Amino acid sequence: MEALDHVAIAIPDKESVSLWEKLLGQSPFHTEEVPEQGVKVYFFQVGPTKIELLEPLSPESAVARFLEKKGPGLHHIAFYVEELSPAVDKLKAAGATPLSETPQPAALGKKAIFFHPRTTGGVLVELVTFA
Repeated sequence: MEALDHVAIAIPDKESVSLWEKLLGQSPFHTEEVPEQGVKVYFFQVGPTKIELLEPLSPESAVARFLEKKGPGLHHIAFYVEELSPAVDKLKAAGATPLSETPQPAALGKKAIFFHPRTTGGVLVELVTFA
């Protein structure tokens, strides 16, 4: 893994974005809907790392279920990798279980694979790369 790409926080609605604007002293530099993930994302740049706010697009989305179960808060951490396959193999060899075998579309033109938190110390881990 080359770098921490972003830290993702689940939020219930757009109203929560204003809190983060106040906390970080800035507006999001990018907003995008990712229908494949069922979310609208808001990105803030903090030094070399991004903060990604995840707002569910529907009550059926994984983030909506997360919010229902756990409430707003830390959702996942994402690491940037140059190539997904070797990084996925490395995590699998360490005992991590991917949630899919094929990369999924992600925000900012990236592709991603998530790993189940039961196999990564209780934290949902995402690997991202440019397609």
